[in-house]
Amino acid sequence: MDPVDPLDPVHEDGLTARLKAYEGHPAAVAATGKDPVNVPMIRHWCEALGDTNPAYTGPDAVAPPTMLQAWTMGGLTGHTGRARAYDELLALLDESGCTSVVATDCEQEYLRPLRPGDEITFDTVIESVSARKTTKLGTGHFVTTRTDVRVGDTLVGTHRFRILKYAPAGRKKAEPRPARPRPVVNRDNAGFWEGVARHRLLIQRCTACATLRFPWLPGCAHCGGPDWDTVEAGGEGTVYSYVVMHHPPFPAFDPPYAVALVQLAEGVRMISNVVGTPYDKVRIGMPVRLEFRSYDDDLVLPVFSAAEEDA
Repeated sequence: MDPVDPLDPVHEDGLTARLKAYEGHPAAVAATGKDPVNVPMIRHWCEALGDTNPAYTGPDAVAPPTMLQAWTMGGLTGHTGRARAYDELLALLDESGCTSVVATDCEQEYLRPLRPGDEITFDTVIESVSARKTTKLGTGHFVTTRTDVRVGDTLVGTHRFRILKYAPAGRKKAEPRPARPRPVVNRDNAGFWEGVARHRLLIQRCTACATLRFPWLPGCAHCGGPDWDTVEAGGEGTVYSYVVMHHPPFPAFDPPYAVALVQLAEGVRMISNVVGTPYDKVRIGMPVRLEFRSYDDDLVLPVFSAAEEDA
């Protein structure tokens, strides 16, 4: 037997008719509240919502009207008055592919206040089932039930509750993680990046006055000499200053993360990431040590991690 396509128009028309046949059928008959209206539950509700209305405390206390549904909830074990029609309706929706559920809204009407000691009974009816609807979550049917709440023979409130039973929309494939931005390499700093590729952190040194400089520049800022050679940094340093990046977010990064200005033992400073340490544990003066991290096949960057004594 060929499987039925739940989105086929002919099938859908027949399904909607079967679903709507449940309108007016009971979902619960003469069900009783698990507990009478009581002061502890009123107190917990008011504390959770920050409601300090004096009407809900003292010897003449009433229950907040918005607690109406709380007195009818069956918990994990449900109610003895539950009718088969509602379970059959949900099973039919499951069979049609509408296997997920989300509550969408409720409407309540209050006819008289509830007081501690009131014993609740209620009847619930399947009020309406919509035609198939398309939402961002997926396609499905809205099911509305109406619950009439009573104390004795007195109707004290009405609660309408609406859910969407739906077939989840197909999730888009996750976009591949963007590549980390590439450094700008030019003729003035190419030697630095060539050193990084070999896991060496090279610092320029003026051959005229021996001043070290970083970042790499075409000439010495101290004496103006154009000639230079390099020395290799030993890798020891301390956090001179830092910021924690939260915003704006960049797709290739996972905020929050620490960006530090590191004072190298040689005396120059450079900006890099502090890795392996939670961003909120980075501190000015923290000893760090250089390491080289590969971010993909052709990108290696110098970063810093906490030195052993501070790890």
